[in-house]
Amino acid sequence: MRNSSPASAPFDAVVIGAGPAGLQAALTLGRMRYDTVVLDSGRYRNETVPHAHNLITNDGRPPAELRAAARDELAGYDTIEVRDVSATAVARADEGFTVATADGRMLHTRRIVLATGMRDDLPDIPGLAEAWGREVAQCPFCHGYELNGRPVAVLGLPTHAAVQQAMLARIASEVTIIAPDALARAERIDGGLALHLTDGGRREVAGLFLAAAARQSAPFAEELGCSILSSGCVEVDANGRTTVPGVYAAGDLAHVASLPGPLVSLAAAIAAGQLAAVGLVRDALEHDLTA
Repeated sequence: MRNSSPASAPFDAVVIGAGPAGLQAALTLGRMRYDTVVLDSGRYRNETVPHAHNLITNDGRPPAELRAAARDELAGYDTIEVRDVSATAVARADEGFTVATADGRMLHTRRIVLATGMRDDLPDIPGLAEAWGREVAQCPFCHGYELNGRPVAVLGLPTHAAVQQAMLARIASEVTIIAPDALARAERIDGGLALHLTDGGRREVAGLFLAAAARQSAPFAEELGCSILSSGCVEVDANGRTTVPGVYAAGDLAHVASLPGPLVSLAAAIAAGQLAAVGLVRDALEHDLTA
């Protein structure tokens, strides 16, 4: 394992985050023989999801298996190294950037790809966290079809929940909107959820959908001075470039300013990872040609 030190040559790229966006970015960079290290914290936004869906050729496969398969593929490239360690701090340096890791190492790199993702903050209602990613979800594209022909509920105010209700109406036998202040707790039961209401009522559904508040899972974009959009995501262009030269972002933590938010899906994350790597390579080539 390479131990980057002040006396050693910097990496071409450090990819922080080993979800689908980060792993794809590393694959693209490694295939161009860019010396790349990936930092895997072992935490993932979809870590509670038993099966991933809406991903062609891998529909229904557990996310952990997808990550493991990707890492097996990366192991075939001598230009890519994956380290099971968290980044703890990032900073600008003379030749690019430094990345401190939880094992006490300091990596030096010319460029950084941020792929740390977002974290979901659920409403403070007992039972939601235990069912999150299983019977409780936020994406009908990823979690709707499996509830086909069964009753579901949407948690939220009618004006905010109407889109999810309309999407699920084509799938579920019945869709009920429940206001957040009307739900006392959720209980996992055989075949779905029991929703205990504040008025003493009880409703059984196959699943519950809600729009969770999301926040950056790591402070690195802010530490580097990247522009943050009103959505809470990092501002990028079509090739994953942030507003800080040499820093790229991919996955659900970033989107272009013309969109209201990111498309939260595995396919979109993989595409964003490749685009960010392409943007990095193009910038590196332009730098080398004009140096």
